[in-house]
Amino acid sequence: KSCQTGKISTAEAAVQAYTSQDAGVQTDQSIDAVRDFQQEPQVDYASLLSFLQRVEDGVVKELNKNWKSHAFDGFEVNWTDQNETVVCLHTLSYPEARNQNLQVTSVSWNATGSVIACSYGRLDDGDWSTEKSYVCTWNLDRRGLNPQRPDLMVDVPNSVMCLAFHPSQPSLIAGGLFTGEVVVWDTSRREDPVIWRTGMTDDTHTDPVYQVNWVPDAEPRAHGRLWSVSTDGKILVWREERDGRLALAAGFAVMAQQIPRSARLKKFTCGEAAVGITSLSFSPFDPHVFVVGVEGGCSLRCSAAAEALALHRPGSSVPLKAPAELAFSPHGGLVYSVSCSPFHRRVLRVHTVLNLFLSCGTDGQVHLHSLLQPEPLLSLQLSKKYLFCVRWSPVRPLLFAAASGEGKATMKVCSAGDVHLVDLEKSSQKPALSLAQVTGEGPVYCLEFNRQQPQLLAAGDAAGTVRVWQLSSDFTEQQPREKTWLEQLASEITD
Repeated sequence: KSCQTGKISTAEAAVQAYTSQDAGVQTDQSIDAVRDFQQEPQVDYASLLSFLQRVEDGVVKELNKNWKSHAFDGFEVNWTDQNETVVCLHTLSYPEARNQNLQVTSVSWNATGSVIACSYGRLDDGDWSTEKSYVCTWNLDRRGLNPQRPDLMVDVPNSVMCLAFHPSQPSLIAGGLFTGEVVVWDTSRREDPVIWRTGMTDDTHTDPVYQVNWVPDAEPRAHGRLWSVSTDGKILVWREERDGRLALAAGFAVMAQQIPRSARLKKFTCGEAAVGITSLSFSPFDPHVFVVGVEGGCSLRCSAAAEALALHRPGSSVPLKAPAELAFSPHGGLVYSVSCSPFHRRVLRVHTVLNLFLSCGTDGQVHLHSLLQPEPLLSLQLSKKYLFCVRWSPVRPLLFAAASGEGKATMKVCSAGDVHLVDLEKSSQKPALSLAQVTGEGPVYCLEFNRQQPQLLAAGDAAGTVRVWQLSSDFTEQQPREKTWLEQLASEITD
């Protein structure tokens, strides 16, 4: 009883040829050619020396001129094909949301740059909204992409006012709701994507949440802290708990009495009045510095290291600090959006960092500000319409985009919303290019550059449509001396 096989017999056979043969494939070299090749070339050294002496002064002069020239500083050869046109690659929409006349309130790219998400809700309705809305995502790299069928669709009980993908975890999306709640969805979970939420507690915002931002945490295993701002005047910082709850980790409140007088907010004069916050942007060079836009028309430089308490005493589980340090010259109306520059950083004196940021609002202007002074470095009347969003390019120091359209406050008929691309190298007075986003009526409410694929720009509008634009090389390739020009612009005021 054995499981071993019997003896295996083997045999060898020759499989290789045993004869070989050579064949000549090169012509023989002639004796004359060999003789010519071996001979030393004949050179008239006297004439060569005379020629070099005659041209020496001119050659040295030209070499010195080229050596001192800065014409090619920063120049790099681009071996890729140049794209000279801006085209619309995708027009995305969710039919059910459009049937409800819902608007795209926010767009965000995930960490890989391949997935675009949008939130649906209403930005022109001041009533308490209980209408169902949606969060939708499309993977633009997926074969068989259907522009009217999202890869993921999440039902939300009320309007989603804003959203933001996690900066390093591609499946996590945070959103702010009309009710004041903050929710985090995991797109990898199809059945129940909600993994954290604030719930309706004393810590929750009492007004709609207009922006959420992920900020890295000091703890290595943490997902980061989630910041939210609302027109209730609060800036809240959330951390995740194991029971699926977002707990308040820190908080700030912007009160009219604590805003520096340079803002001159006449709307708030007495009492402990909260100042509604509409937008938030962090300095990429100092984790404690951030800018907020407020309903009163100004932008505020704030500090996350603030220690002074806010004046009011709400029923919050953590004390709310007063973060405002500097108020910038106000716009002629509400500030809808602020965006800090990812490029400019300059150290002045000791521990003083100079950053630049953009702001826009209902007056149709874009202000370019230094974080160190209240007056703008540059004011650009970009549109006669409202400007709802402004974003700095992630690759071009002198380029930014803005979204425009008529607001509800005007009695005029709404006109088509536009996406404006402003190249400060070409002009500081008008856009380099304006893209007609909406063919009918309605404004463009939101836009975002793709940081992983900088040639892509997504914009969402009141018609419920997200358009993905492919930018030309003029808007994606940094030009020589762009950073230097921006530095000079800031130095003209600060020096």
